[in-house]
Amino acid sequence: MKNFLVKDWMTKEVCTAEPKTRMLEAHKLMREKGIRRMPVVRGGKVVGIMTRSDVRSAQPSSATTLNVWEMNYLLAELRVRDVMSKEVVTIRPEDTIKLAAELMHERRIGALPVVDEKNRLVGIITESDIFRVLIAWFNEEQG
Repeated sequence: MKNFLVKDWMTKEVCTAEPKTRMLEAHKLMREKGIRRMPVVRGGKVVGIMTRSDVRSAQPSSATTLNVWEMNYLLAELRVRDVMSKEVVTIRPEDTIKLAAELMHERRIGALPVVDEKNRLVGIITESDIFRVLIAWFNEEQG
């Protein structure tokens, strides 16, 4: 298992948003694609990551005094840059799956954007990918 590399298991076709993208638009895309995390890029470089939990945190409390029109207006004006996590843990394609799993476990995160030496996004590795690796490893050991 130590020789399994991120580049062999990552998702290469990544849905992304730009910081100026409207949050509701990005969230709609996340729902349509069935993804929980979306890297935020500017000029191809990772500048943040937006998660479903970031979107939930941006929604008004049920105890708000705003009426529905005011809430909808405020939500419509939010941009990805307003809700994204700016401190993003990334990994390189040549790194091992073991390192990816350790980083995700230690930082309590579910995905790592995969970047090249110029910090350009080339993929994403998620906890689901780690499970696929684990299943492949178990099958290899059993075989």
